[in-house]
Amino acid sequence: MLITSRDREILRLALPALGALVAEPLFLIADYAIVGHGLGTSAVGALGVAGTVLSTLVYLCVFLAYGTTASVARQIGAGHPERAMRSGVDGLWLAFGIGIALIVVGWPLSPAIVDLFGATAAQSADAVTYLRISLLGTPGMLVVLAGTGVLRGMQDTRTPLVVAVGSFALNALLNAWFVLGLHWGIAGSAWGTVLAQTLGAAVYLWVVVGGARQAGVPLTPDLAGIGQAGTASVALLIRTVCLRIVLLVATAVATRMGTAELAAHAIATQLWTLLALGLDAIAIAGQAITGRSLGAGDADGTREATRRMVWWGVWSGVVLGVLVVAGRPFFPGVFDADPHVTGELLDVLWVVALFQPISGVVFVLDGVLIGAGDQRYLAWAGVWTTVAYLPVALVADGLVVLWLALGVWMIARLLTLGFRAYGTRWLVTGG
Repeated sequence: MLITSRDREILRLALPALGALVAEPLFLIADYAIVGHGLGTSAVGALGVAGTVLSTLVYLCVFLAYGTTASVARQIGAGHPERAMRSGVDGLWLAFGIGIALIVVGWPLSPAIVDLFGATAAQSADAVTYLRISLLGTPGMLVVLAGTGVLRGMQDTRTPLVVAVGSFALNALLNAWFVLGLHWGIAGSAWGTVLAQTLGAAVYLWVVVGGARQAGVPLTPDLAGIGQAGTASVALLIRTVCLRIVLLVATAVATRMGTAELAAHAIATQLWTLLALGLDAIAIAGQAITGRSLGAGDADGTREATRRMVWWGVWSGVVLGVLVVAGRPFFPGVFDADPHVTGELLDVLWVVALFQPISGVVFVLDGVLIGAGDQRYLAWAGVWTTVAYLPVALVADGLVVLWLALGVWMIARLLTLGFRAYGTRWLVTGG
């Protein structure tokens, strides 16, 4: 099929978004490498505990990016740049407020949270140190999420890519200096990440503040606008929590099966997450294009763009599935898996490959409906698909069956999202 102007628009937004998505997980990977080299295995374990808590916070707060993308894109499409910037400023204030709240709540609770992981005394002490220092960077981290949403809504995914790559490079340099040069221990790793996140947030603030001043939008908090952004975010938070429950239940069931099954499940989950980053790039393009198109009152154009993005999602999933099958014999060796783990992993990878085309459609439709501002439906759909998944997962008596249960969940998401996208209730036009 020929590449159309619509396809070029999708790729213009999706490819830089993919780069930014891949760059963000590198923050913790750089920390692991430097801490492991300079401080040893115990410190890596402590970083693993604190990093799990922080990555969960980021995962749960991704609504700051998604909700802001949708609201800004809609106003841009409607020809109201001043309202777009007002939505962006409100999103930044909401992100900053949540970040401050996390510091206030998380600082005293850090020891109790770390104790839940059952680490050794030395690891727990290091984990609390890292977590408490890193919490100071959560306002900046969340402002980055909201700022990313503002720029995506303005149809700009290149600047977030530049900021993500720059922040990663700075994070690696600061961590190496603080840990290996100044010998600050695990606290040095945390401070390096905090500074990198905060400087990244400063770049977004500079861009958004400049745009707000140009549009004549005041920078003071608008309580009504912040409240509206918060209300929309609750539905997206419910959706995100449902996704997290599915993954946590899968890990719990795999843990019950045995050590080898858990190890194979962990490797397969990391691969699934990596593949999801590629598919999520198209979903981000879907958020930006859908919001702008509906804001401009172009329902027919929105449907046409959705069809093209679904096409891209299907074929991206097919390509990724083929790559999984082609790489299947080599994945166990990459992780130095023992024979039992290898056997389990090789079986599961067939399931991972099989469901990639379905995942491609699901990710696209999820992004389209987020861009349309259909958050309430997404929240309810998240609840019902989780309910459909849990009985199948909880009775799984083998790892392949567990991953087939994840496939049932993806099919349930495909049906609920596809049914909604086929209808017209989400095609709300105007600003």
